[in-house]
Amino acid sequence: MKIKIYTDGACIGNPGPGGWAAIILTTGDKKEIFGGEKLTTNNRMELTAAIKALEYCDQQEGKQPSLKQIEIYTDSIYVKDGITVWINKWEKNNWKTTDKKNVKNIDLWKKLKELTESNQIQWNWIKGHSNDRMNDLVDELAKKATPI
Repeated sequence: MKIKIYTDGACIGNPGPGGWAAIILTTGDKKEIFGGEKLTTNNRMELTAAIKALEYCDQQEGKQPSLKQIEIYTDSIYVKDGITVWINKWEKNNWKTTDKKNVKNIDLWKKLKELTESNQIQWNWIKGHSNDRMNDLVDELAKKATPI
């Protein structure tokens, strides 16, 4: 199964109230999912959007999960580079950064890594606010999901 996902997170203040959203596209189907938290950060919402999208895809698969081919589009370099480059170094260093500090959002990074292991995922960075229709839509959904 080929799946295309667009994700985004938003925050009013950092920390502050935030929202996350994902648009999941499969053959002939478009699903929008979103949610928010009263006190969070933008990075947590960006990560949550990817996590919730992958969880949704796994739930749709049922009891017999199969390897899915997924393309994820995010405007967060933090998420893309974190999951494709930095995470392996963090794990080797007992979840410490290169300057020996604890990795922020470790709970979400661990969950995201777990979800990526059962799928074939291509991570794509897309410039935010660049008139990409799907990225603009997911941005709007994340903002609307932010509790005020």
